[in-house]
Amino acid sequence: MILLISDLHLQEERPDITRAFLDLLATRARQAQALYILGDFFEAWIGDDAMTPYQASICTALRTLSDSGTQIFLMHGNRDFMLGKAFCKAAGCSLLSDPSVVEMGGEPVLLMHGDSLCTRDEAYMRLRRYLRNPVSLWILRHLPLRTRQKLARKLRSESKAQTRMKANDIVDVTPEEVPRIMNAFGVRTLVHGHTHRPAIHKLMLGDEPARRIVLGDWDRQGWALEVNEHGFSLAAFDVA
Repeated sequence: MILLISDLHLQEERPDITRAFLDLLATRARQAQALYILGDFFEAWIGDDAMTPYQASICTALRTLSDSGTQIFLMHGNRDFMLGKAFCKAAGCSLLSDPSVVEMGGEPVLLMHGDSLCTRDEAYMRLRRYLRNPVSLWILRHLPLRTRQKLARKLRSESKAQTRMKANDIVDVTPEEVPRIMNAFGVRTLVHGHTHRPAIHKLMLGDEPARRIVLGDWDRQGWALEVNEHGFSLAAFDVA
């Protein structure tokens, strides 16, 4: 059995989500062969060297799961793209590139965070290209901690304000981008998060049926995709 989750946006201000995640690690994830976290795991991450005691406790919980035998794979999101090798080593997890193709349920599955599919949001795509540039990342990681904290607060504030003003179709995936990238990677199943619109979408790629599975964000409910011998099952559960 494999579990996939995304968009937990873990932060001290949401102890309910933290408890739900730690409960998942102690129960279902212990029975899983692998746990995939497809981005926006943390609400914000300004560098491995700036890990708070709260974030360190999450790191320790992941290491405990890893030591129990469950493989953990972590993908960058738009909120935590500065998660680095030091965190992954301490947490016992492997950093997964976005996009990645992984064998699941007897077929190749394309895994993404999902923000790169929102190509109609041109302003965000420009910012994404800049922030993900290796040179920009090097500069960001070497800024003073206080400067990084201030920049992170500014980016989060601007992102929330802009999202409220943008039309729904702008912040959702571009429909034409989905078949394009699925055909490029030769897959019939795509799994991603980011949009906070959990669903299983059926589509056709030429004459072949395909599907796009969108993971949900964690708020009043948590979401997990389970892959087992019976197939792919996306389900919500209460966060208390």
